[in-house]
Amino acid sequence: METLHVAHRQTNAPCRPAERSARKTGLRSACALTAATLLVGCSDVSHIGHSLFGKTTPIVTGYIGTVVADEPRAALVGRDVLVHGGNAADAAAAVGMALSVTLPSRAALGGGGACLVSRGSEAPQAFVFLPAAGPATVSTRQAAIPMTPRGLFTMQLRYGTVEFADLLGPSVRLARSGTTVSRVLAQDIAAVQTALFADDAARTVFSRPDGTPLQNGDALVQPQLASFLERMTNLGVGDLYNGALGGIFVDGANKAGGGLSTASMRAAMPMQLAALQVEQNGYTASFLPPPADGGLGAASAFQSGGSAQAAVSTWRSEDRHGLSGDALLSAAQTLINSGSSRSGSLPALPASTSFVVTDNKGGAVACALTDNNLFGTGRIADGTGVLLAAAPGRYPAPLLSAAIVQRRGYLVGALASSGQNGAADALAAATHAAISGAEVPHEGQGRVNASLCSSGQCHGDTDPRGGGLSVGSVNN
Repeated sequence: METLHVAHRQTNAPCRPAERSARKTGLRSACALTAATLLVGCSDVSHIGHSLFGKTTPIVTGYIGTVVADEPRAALVGRDVLVHGGNAADAAAAVGMALSVTLPSRAALGGGGACLVSRGSEAPQAFVFLPAAGPATVSTRQAAIPMTPRGLFTMQLRYGTVEFADLLGPSVRLARSGTTVSRVLAQDIAAVQTALFADDAARTVFSRPDGTPLQNGDALVQPQLASFLERMTNLGVGDLYNGALGGIFVDGANKAGGGLSTASMRAAMPMQLAALQVEQNGYTASFLPPPADGGLGAASAFQSGGSAQAAVSTWRSEDRHGLSGDALLSAAQTLINSGSSRSGSLPALPASTSFVVTDNKGGAVACALTDNNLFGTGRIADGTGVLLAAAPGRYPAPLLSAAIVQRRGYLVGALASSGQNGAADALAAATHAAISGAEVPHEGQGRVNASLCSSGQCHGDTDPRGGGLSVGSVNN
């Protein structure tokens, strides 16, 4: 099947700010494919709208890459970006922002996460943007500084090809026009409904008119969140951290007991780091580095065959105060290279979600996102529609786990996992499957989303026990 060339320019160089305006593609039309083409039975795909991409932009057909996520509508948003010529970083940014609308229980705008990114034969880079701590307060609902917008923006700025604002359109429309409640979101609401509905704003968003929890298939409409996202689209992500939008958010968060400040918002920055690496049988497996230590656990288990959870338990029990950046990475790599298994366990860990994207040029992104607790603090920042993540330290840190596998400069697979305490062990097992050509195992508590590649094309794989979706090629 022939692949159509899109009108905008693709490049292998990361976009510098001065270049971004010149590289703007006019990708402003949206879901040109019908719901039946994208996913039979997904009745709300049309809510994505028709103004994400330029109407003159040709639709790419044939092999476009893959998008695999725990929530179907967010996966479809990412696929739309690939269909219209965006690359893996563009699609991943769109998926992550869409999840803040469709799966806020695990990936709210107020949360954060970490992503691994690769392009061609280059070594993967990690972008770590964990929900950050605000100023110390005595608040019983201490919120985290929202890092997802800044983290995804930074990743997409350096590896993407289109304007970040163009990728926010689907999220605005899904929030304003409504999306269908997925199975995973319905289960999350049911799990914490008593505590969640103690907040009037959260109860309004996540319940039916009769006060019962939203169910799988119900409509989820979030007009305040839509307005907040639209303002971010118009003014830029930076306005949330350095401008008037940041002041509005802080005021709203503090009315909900968040205990944030504009100074802490300005200071919170994502990190770009080298990945942890394990060489095995001619393959190079790259993993998220600390402070996203689920990658360390998975790398250790992949190397030694031991318990990933035990490796993280050992890592967290040792005093590494004062270490950061390269020093922290070196300490983690040393632990992995030792090849010895560890003993120990972790307390019950918070929920997270994962997704992976590959494109038809060999690019890949694997991400894990979290609110540091299911529904974070359970409170919505007043007047914004933004669900507040829980401050770090209030609960044990989740195991954010992702990996990218290469062989002789070619992409073999992109993988990411969730599943609380089982996330890192599940990722290690899936990474072994990727290099052996076996099927990804789906067992235990961990849940894996994967895109496995051969001969220049990848196929997606999501845990059949969940409600996720894998989408890819478009036929002529």
